[in-house]
Amino acid sequence: MRGERHQLTTTALRALALGGFALTLAACGSSGTGSLLSSSPLDLFRSSSKATNANAAAGDDAAAAATTDIECPEVKVRAGASTLMIGSKPGDAEPAALDVRYQGTIIRMARECQVNAGMMTMRVGVEGRVITGPAGGPGTVDVPLRIAVVQEGVNPKPITSKFARETVTVSSTIDRVGFAHVENDVTFPLPQPLGLIDSYVVYVGFDPLGAKPEPKRPPAKRKPAAKPKQS
Repeated sequence: MRGERHQLTTTALRALALGGFALTLAACGSSGTGSLLSSSPLDLFRSSSKATNANAAAGDDAAAAATTDIECPEVKVRAGASTLMIGSKPGDAEPAALDVRYQGTIIRMARECQVNAGMMTMRVGVEGRVITGPAGGPGTVDVPLRIAVVQEGVNPKPITSKFARETVTVSSTIDRVGFAHVENDVTFPLPQPLGLIDSYVVYVGFDPLGAKPEPKRPPAKRKPAAKPKQS
């Protein structure tokens, strides 16, 4: 009887922990897509979906300041890369619910485009948050991000890719901390014909594998020199 009570108590505690984590996620999500930061760099992005002429920044020509007819590629969160889960046990690919220390999510993106001499330069902004999980607490969280331009189609074609990191400091056991990253130089040639730019998509997401250093290869072993044959 005592064993059954102990089992019921353990099960109840686990349910409470999971339920509390779910409520925390729901509360965090209730803020919608609004900025978590009092002053977000994404608020300074232009709202137009059209690219501008790069000469406009220099003020060389009033006509250059006009928006071009070239579309600025849309920014999307890559499927499967919208959530960053960090567990209490290093090396776990997917931590169990009670072992989650921190969870990162992407909540907002922005972009601007400029064209000049057949090249497009994009400015891409990503904003997100990190919350503590059941095993969480104060600490430093490394947030690895990947920004990749892809030409979609029957055979998707990678155009360019950039890796970035942001460091988030969690100060208490129950916390929610916002982060923002702006990549100012995502540059690639304009496609020919120009209408193909409509099939370009900028994917953003978490990339924990990109944050890991490549394993060092052991130096190649030298083969011993062959001994001269005795006559």
